[in-house]
Amino acid sequence: MTLGVIGKKVGMTQIFDSEGLAVPVTVIKVDSTVVTQVKTVETDGYNAIQVGTIAAKEKHLTKAEIGHFKKNGLSNYRHLQEFRVENAADYKVGQEIDLAAALAEVQKVDVTGTSIGKGFQGTVKRWNFGRGPMAHGSKNHREPGSIGAGTTPSRVIKGKRMAGNMGNERVTITKLKLVKVDAENGLVLVKGSVPGCEGRLVTIVPSRTKWNG
Repeated sequence: MTLGVIGKKVGMTQIFDSEGLAVPVTVIKVDSTVVTQVKTVETDGYNAIQVGTIAAKEKHLTKAEIGHFKKNGLSNYRHLQEFRVENAADYKVGQEIDLAAALAEVQKVDVTGTSIGKGFQGTVKRWNFGRGPMAHGSKNHREPGSIGAGTTPSRVIKGKRMAGNMGNERVTITKLKLVKVDAENGLVLVKGSVPGCEGRLVTIVPSRTKWNG
């Protein structure tokens, strides 16, 4: 993973591009992000930096987290995350990540977040199964149907798509167009929708997927 930014999903709106076309965008608010730990090949076996964002009170943290911040003379942060970087030695503990520099000359981004939870759902909604006949005599409108053979193998095969909890999963949407970066106000505008409900944290990194224009 390359260096990215962590922000809070504000919501969706639209802006107009240079041709006058309406572009649907998701607004992401990026708060101050500070380097809380630097990891190098010599000390940890790989190059990475740990960053913290969103100020927190001690009562919301574990003793290990509080000690981690005090050891480095830092304020308390609610959210910690690690980014793999090639030049970890260029960063110092306490350094603030520059939003404009992190996304400079970036056209496409990958956005990761936790999708909206939809609770327990049946196979039609969860897996897009086809439904049964809707005639008056039918008793199989939205039921799952057969879930496996009887005598052989006498069990349900692992991975069978069945009813269950839907959503509330870590989701990454790749190759989203980065429309605008407002470093002064800490705002990032990404074309289209991103995972999660309003107010949830999302991670934005330069796209790692090959793409053509």
